[in-house]
Amino acid sequence: MKYPSFYDNVEPFVLQDALSDFLGATQDGIIKINYLDCVKLAGHSCPTVAGAYILAKIALKKLYGQDMGQRSQIKIEFKEAKEHQVTGVIGSVLGFILGAGDSGGFTGIGGKFNRRDLLKYGAEDVKGMVRFTRLDNGESLTLTLNTSAVPGNPNMKVLMQKTLTGQASSEEAQEFKKLWQSRVEYMLTNPQIWEEIAC
Repeated sequence: MKYPSFYDNVEPFVLQDALSDFLGATQDGIIKINYLDCVKLAGHSCPTVAGAYILAKIALKKLYGQDMGQRSQIKIEFKEAKEHQVTGVIGSVLGFILGAGDSGGFTGIGGKFNRRDLLKYGAEDVKGMVRFTRLDNGESLTLTLNTSAVPGNPNMKVLMQKTLTGQASSEEAQEFKKLWQSRVEYMLTNPQIWEEIAC
């Protein structure tokens, strides 16, 4: 499978998953999740998927500091409904990375390892886009995704429309793809701007 080479340069997540450890799925429950995994989940690479990846990075950094993040130990609450614009897409990526399920999530074993209802939508008391709360100590963080912090190339809109309508040449279609992924690459490989994107 071929994909843009910058995917391999994006800092992966290394998390501990108690359920994975309990069932022997991975040694010591250590889970590594990279950007390509999220692309496979979403079926595409775009500023929204990249933005969700960055949201998770910032949330884990703020809530765990230098300690290893724990999967299924963070509740994720969105202000908007799942169907609102790209909220559901962001939620699916965050839920995957952080091991948080919605109403159909895993209920656990013997009262442990629950993932159900850790991902919720329509929480009107959230002051930003999404609130992350550690289950063990109640510490929380609210963030809003701001993809406009990294504007796209001005030619991209025209090329997208031409490609969508079948009017683009093969060269123009390839140029559109290149410009689209260049924006994603800049977002993901420049951590110094992450707090502008996940503010």
